[in-house]
Amino acid sequence: MSDKILIVVSPYYEEISGLLLQGAKDTLAGAGAGYDIIEVPGALEIPVAIKIAHDSGRYNGYIALGCVLRGETTHYDIVCNESAAGLSRLALDHSLAIGNGILTCENEDQALVRARPNEMNKGRDAALAALSVIALKKKFQ
Repeated sequence: MSDKILIVVSPYYEEISGLLLQGAKDTLAGAGAGYDIIEVPGALEIPVAIKIAHDSGRYNGYIALGCVLRGETTHYDIVCNESAAGLSRLALDHSLAIGNGILTCENEDQALVRARPNEMNKGRDAALAALSVIALKKKFQ
C-alpha cells in the first residue's frame, strides 16, 4: 500500500505557494505516494489543520507549505515562530511525519528562489522530509 500524504498549503502568496506545491507534488508522484491537498488561510492555521487531519487517521504523513515575508511589524516573528513551534510540537508529541515547507524570507525574491522547482525547490525538500520520517517510522514498527 502506498503512503498517503496530506499537503496543507496556505495560498497567501499564491505564486510562491503554487511553486512549492508543484515541487512537493512532483516529488510525491515520483515516489509513488498518494496525496490530498487542503488550503488554509495562513501559516498559523497549518498546524491545527494537520492535527485535525491526524485525528482522522487517514494519513501517514504531512507536508506544510506556505510563505511568510518580513513586513514592518513584529507579526512576521510571531507567525514564523508559532507556525514552526506548532509543527514541532505535533511531530514530537504525536510522532508525526511532517515536512516543513513554510518559507520565512525577507522578501519575495528570496522566497521565489527557494520555491521554484528548478532552483532551491523547498517543496521537494519538504516532501522528501515527510517521506523520510515515514520510512523511519516503518523501520521501527
